[in-house]
Amino acid sequence: MALQENKTTLEVIPRNEEKIKKIWKTALILLILTSIEFVFAFTLPRGILLYVIFIGLTIWKAKYIMMEFMHLGDEVKPLFYSIIVPLIFLVWLVIALVREGSDIFMLRW
Repeated sequence: MALQENKTTLEVIPRNEEKIKKIWKTALILLILTSIEFVFAFTLPRGILLYVIFIGLTIWKAKYIMMEFMHLGDEVKPLFYSIIVPLIFLVWLVIALVREGSDIFMLRW
């Protein structure tokens, strides 16, 4: 039986500047979108326009996070659509349920 030597070596991998630039670009885009939401929150009056802007920017940020951090931007398009299309139907379902609920509420009064 031969004894194996435990050699531990640390391999230093050089920095990948392209990946670092991509991370900073992603952080900058998310910061800009969040800043726009913040400005709209304090400048626009409360109403349907503000809510539509918030929902739109939130969906845009969620899509961007999903494409970058979950690496779905590099995947096959059917995989992307298998996530986005059900999300669209889910949003439609919530809007339809809220509308129907408010109509039923108005019928009772």
